[in-house]
Amino acid sequence: MKVGLISSHSFDNPGGVKNHILGLYGEFKKKGIDVKIIAPRRKASEDYGKDVILLGTSFPLKFAGTQADLDIHFNPLSLEKTLKEEAFDVLHFHNFGFPSAVQILERSKSLNVLTFHANLDGSRFFKSLPVFLDLFNGIINWKIDGIIGVAALNLKPFRKFSKPKIVIPNGIDLKEFGPDKGLIRKFASKDKINILFVGRIEERKGLIYLLEAYKILEKRFSNLRLIIVGSGPLKQECEDFVRKNGLKEVYFEGYRKDSELPRYFSTCDIFCSPAIFGESFGIVLLEALASGKPITGFSNLGYKEFMKGKVGERFLAQPKDSAGLAQRLGELVGNEVLRKKMGEWGLKEAQKYSWDKISQRVLDFYEVCRKAKEKRG
Repeated sequence: MKVGLISSHSFDNPGGVKNHILGLYGEFKKKGIDVKIIAPRRKASEDYGKDVILLGTSFPLKFAGTQADLDIHFNPLSLEKTLKEEAFDVLHFHNFGFPSAVQILERSKSLNVLTFHANLDGSRFFKSLPVFLDLFNGIINWKIDGIIGVAALNLKPFRKFSKPKIVIPNGIDLKEFGPDKGLIRKFASKDKINILFVGRIEERKGLIYLLEAYKILEKRFSNLRLIIVGSGPLKQECEDFVRKNGLKEVYFEGYRKDSELPRYFSTCDIFCSPAIFGESFGIVLLEALASGKPITGFSNLGYKEFMKGKVGERFLAQPKDSAGLAQRLGELVGNEVLRKKMGEWGLKEAQKYSWDKISQRVLDFYEVCRKAKEKRG
């Protein structure tokens, strides 16, 4: 079997979808599957090796408070040639780039599977213009043979999709993330409680609310440090907030390579993800759990579903409630035993999401979709 993993997002930028694709790719390779990645090009200098086919062009696009991609294939002949030469048995789309995914589907003779990572049910755009959601559903029903949602909420827009559907969550590389991955030396002193944020500094990631919570916590605790990993359009606004409010021990680390992130997680005492909307699953939560760290954040739809019924659920505050977030952070800051207990729970919870288990579920779903397609004729 030969599989093509299609990214609707540029590999030039970090992100959860990119990490998911790379995780699935790595595990497929271990299982002896012939697999390649197809991703749109944004820069002429991009080169990710022979197994990543740069096909089409990606343009950055601001959409619904986040950074998105507009993908298009300007050379249809090149697209047709690539698909013919590679002869994939399965084309596995990750999110659905417009119009590039339609251009690929028009020419595809493969089994077409879609993993949907986005939360359309929470999209203000689709709520205000439902005709576009109807159009999207029409395209999906046309030639997609099966849909995977990384969470149940991802499948809600496809209620009328009659072909196979399943929830298969994100995976985690348990060899890459763990509590013993080394420390960031300048943050390794034991006299500080390190709170970590990792993510793009944009509206939906909610960093400003964490800064407001940190301001509250500084009045109660003198041993805090906030480490911010990531960059984005609201970085200056957040830096201005820190300066104007005289917040101490706040460090903007900027963008860091994926290979550096395990050490940041290993160095922190508490991980906080204050995303206010648009999250489906939260790979960063899983990375923190696999690192043995307690997690806090906001109860957006994705995080709420992921944590439902789990012991860590009570550490999620209502979105935009800075005081509530401060309260939950403070509970962990002031209780070392609780931090340890929650970290141990996280390590056990993360075992359920190893890429070995997740990739096999994906392969099994390919077979379900293949049989269903044969039955349809």
